[in-house]
Order: sequence, then C-alpha cells, then structure tokens
Amino acid sequence: MATVAFHTLGCKVNFYDTEAIWQLFKREGYEQVDFESTADVYVINTCTVTNTGDKKSRQMIRRAVRRNPEAVIAVTGCYAQTSPAEIMAIPGVDLVIGTQDRDKFMTYVNQLNQERQPINAVRNIMKTRSFEELDVPDFADRTRAFLKIQEGCNNFCTFCIIPWSRGLMRSREPESVVKQARMLVEAGYQEIVLTGIHTGGYGEDMEDYSLAKLLWDLDQVEGLKRIRISSIEASQITDEVLEVLQKSDKMCRHLHIPLQAGDDDVLKRMRRKYTTEEFAAKIEHIHRIMPGVAITTDVIVGFPGETEEMFRDGYRFMERMGFSEMHVFPYSKRTGTPAARMEDQVDEEVKNARVHELIDLSERMQLAYAQRFVGTELEVIPERDYKGQPGAGLLMGYTDNYIQLVFEGKEEWIGQVCRVRVTEAGVNECRGVLVEQPAVALTASVVKARQSTVGDASETIPGQAAKAIV
Repeated sequence: MATVAFHTLGCKVNFYDTEAIWQLFKREGYEQVDFESTADVYVINTCTVTNTGDKKSRQMIRRAVRRNPEAVIAVTGCYAQTSPAEIMAIPGVDLVIGTQDRDKFMTYVNQLNQERQPINAVRNIMKTRSFEELDVPDFADRTRAFLKIQEGCNNFCTFCIIPWSRGLMRSREPESVVKQARMLVEAGYQEIVLTGIHTGGYGEDMEDYSLAKLLWDLDQVEGLKRIRISSIEASQITDEVLEVLQKSDKMCRHLHIPLQAGDDDVLKRMRRKYTTEEFAAKIEHIHRIMPGVAITTDVIVGFPGETEEMFRDGYRFMERMGFSEMHVFPYSKRTGTPAARMEDQVDEEVKNARVHELIDLSERMQLAYAQRFVGTELEVIPERDYKGQPGAGLLMGYTDNYIQLVFEGKEEWIGQVCRVRVTEAGVNECRGVLVEQPAVALTASVVKARQSTVGDASETIPGQAAKAIV
C-alpha cells in the first residue's frame, strides 16, 4: 500500500486544509504514516505569516527529501503560494501547489509517479473568486469539528502578507456549509467551530446573505449542540449577529475578537478599521447581551513607532476590557509588507519586556475570569485524557465559554456533554467534579480513531496575521 506523510506549519486553517488533502489520498487507498518515517509521498503544508514561517517551511521540505530521496515531495500552503520559484529551487521538490487547485492534488501526484518531471501548479491567487470545496468529514484528535466557511481577506493590514498568500474574500455557499454541518453531526460531533482566514467576513461577497443568516441556518441543524466562531473582527459583529448571539442557545459564550493594539495611533498605522472606543463599545454591548461571555483577543507588541506612552495606554485599555485571555506576539518584520519598511522599528529587548508584561496581565485576567465560575455548574465536552495520560481516570475539555476543565471521568465520555461543577480556578486549566454524566457514549472505536493525529501541532507558528482559531 502506498503511504503518505504530512507536516503542517502555521494556523488552524492550514490544519483543516491538511485534513482535507488527507481525505483525497485516503480515497485513493493511501495509508498515512508519521512524517519522521519513510513514506512514498511527503506533503508539507507551509506558512508564510512571518519570515520564520518561511524558514521553518524550508527546513521541513529538506527534512522530507533527506528522509526518502525517492519520495514525491509536494509543497502546498501560503509560502508555496507566494514564493513557488524559491521552493522549486530546493533540490528534490516535485510539486508546488499553493492555496488553490488542491482538488487536483491526486492528478498531479499520479502524473509525477509516471513522469517524475517537477510541476509548478501555482496560479495568481488574486484572480480567484470562488471558494474551493474540500470536505472534511472527520477530524483526528478532535471532538470539536472545524468547518471552513470562507477563504481570503480584503483588509490589507500593514503588518500582514495573508491577502497575497490566500487571495481576496471568498465565502462558501450556505447550502454546502449546512450540508457539511449535518454530516459532522451524523459523524458524532456536538460542537462545530466555524473557521476561515477572515471568518467574520463571511457573506460580504454575497447578495442577500450574511454571517448572521448562516448562523440562524446552522441553529436549525438537528443534533448540533454548540456553534463556535473561531475569530471575528469587532466591526463584523453587526446588530444581526448580536441578535443571534443573544437568542440562539447553540452559540457558544466565547468570541475571539482581535484587538492588535490598544492605542489609536498604532491602530491607524496598522490600518485596522476601528478605534479603541468603537472596539470598547462593541465589547460592552456583547457583555450586556451574553452574561458570562469569554472574550479572547490577539495583541501585537512593539509595532513600528509604538512609544512607551502608547504601550502604557494600550495596557490600561486591555485591563479595562477584562479579556479572558490574550494571545501576545512581538511584532516581527514580514518582508513585502508596508510595516516592514516603516521607520521607528522598536528595539527587540523593549519588545520582549513588553510581551512579558502583557503575558502577565493576560494570566491575571484569565485567572480572574475563571474564578467567577467556581461553584457553578458548566457543560463540558471532554476532548481527551488529561495531558495524554491514558488510564489516569481524568478527562479534559472545554466549556462553552472556553474554560478548560479537568475532572474525573470515563474514556467513553470523550466527545459527549458532561455537566461539571467548577471547584478550583487556574490560569490555563480549572478543576471540577462531575455532576451529571452523558446520556450517550461514543463507541470505543470512534474514540480510538479520534486519538490518532494528523500533522505535528508542536510546529505551529503564532499568527502575526491574527487569524487565531480556537
């Protein structure tokens, strides 16, 4: 049997895309093996969000070539899209395919097996106007299913290369989204995470349809317990979206809303489309209509021109917002973006000191948020044994408001809704005791299938482009 090995770098959208590509190989009868073993085909799904992303991508390509010089080496993803010639120049690379036309993956691989002539299949992404349909009916190591609803971004923030690697906004047809949601529910998933490069922009390229309408359509999917939005801009949380958040009992009390900077001058230079006061007004509105909501965010520290005073203003603003967690990244130059050419680049030591300050603030806010729920009962969908310790009798999973809870339970409860009382608050995880066990358990074979993994999550690179996906 022919074998294929995958390595995925970057964001969770890339992990989704890798799963979709694996489905194509699976249908052709391939067996998946570990990336560190000998395979007939190696697929490296690359990242280009930082210069480090490019470098790590090249390292993994060379590692695959060394592992088996006879294998077909296929490179896809964002770095492949922006720099195909650079990748084709690496000895041993057979196929470069970018972030579109991945439905033709097997055609190219079969062609290579016969002819062994390198193929550069990258086209101009800016001319692409339709969403590439790639279904993922099941996810390894996941009790939450990811459902990709859009591709690309029209924002052109000054720090971000993503529009050039993913193209402009393309929304998936609503019928296709709902159909896949039903398939995922039938496969046993109770929570669906809506994901994309600019998820909250869904529907902006459509007539008479919107993210709010999609959320209502998904609300009607029978058997679906939770709908989570991976990331949404403050400006995209319209009155219609707020109404769904308030009225649908399937919407998770958790929103990831990228802030990026807490100072208006910095936001302007980043070309973000809001002021801090507009952002604050939206957050305060969400807290009013969704009591107990968790709001997580992304922050870039040390953007060119960020003075000490701007940083202090931002710090106070973040404190005022009371986020339940912040993903903090030091600004790093991305070649080809306007920000990389800006003067007043911030010293690395200053950046690192500011990063540590914001991480400390994030941990304090995370703990304060969790402490509010000690003594209350929350619904948890356990994802796995605690810290990968099978047989320890402990499970861990997320509540709808994104608190990670650890509690005593049975392995067959993984993927099912358990009612748990929070007994102890922590920064990254809390402890609890089971109040009510699930009515229906997944079969052992499904649990086992979910615990095999695709890719290597340890190689992920924090997204400077703030496309964080939970």
